[in-house]
Amino acid sequence: MAEEELNLPGQDSDAGSEEVVLTPAELIERLEQEENLRRAKKGDLKISIHRMEMERIRYVLSSYLRCRLMKIEKFFPHILEKEKTRHEEEPSILSPGEFVFAKEYMANTETYLKNVALKHMPPNLQKVDLLRAVPKPDLDSYVFLRVKERQENILVEPETDEQRDYVIDLEEGSQHLIRYKTIAPLVASGAVQLI
Repeated sequence: MAEEELNLPGQDSDAGSEEVVLTPAELIERLEQEENLRRAKKGDLKISIHRMEMERIRYVLSSYLRCRLMKIEKFFPHILEKEKTRHEEEPSILSPGEFVFAKEYMANTETYLKNVALKHMPPNLQKVDLLRAVPKPDLDSYVFLRVKERQENILVEPETDEQRDYVIDLEEGSQHLIRYKTIAPLVASGAVQLI
């Protein structure tokens, strides 16, 4: 059963983006309430197929959330700093639960560092700046994307010093491999979808 058949609002395959549209519990609840399942007769093959699809979706969602938590653990100071500096009207990149997790992870990391290592250091070395100690996400990495809405005049930075900047148009439905920082605003706006 394809996602289009499920009529789930907001499920634009946000697997590559930072926003979470629906929690796994909400998605599974909607699947379980689907009208087709209620109309099916007991012992009907549709029920078995539907349950298999629910299990597949549970697996994909848990894998996706595990990936997000790994990113939060890896880049937590930068993610929390980005949350602090975002404007009120901007949507958060973290769900409320992820935000709590990131804050607790930072507090636990700082406590651990103080109790295990920093208290044994000279007083002038007993502070650590986690923003400088933890590597930043690599926005120069390449990502695969599918264009949902036609985009014109996208400035692409050169790979080497000998090349120069150039502009490309992204046609709806086309797929590309491009640096993330070039298309980050388009991902945030929903004009392109990471695949």
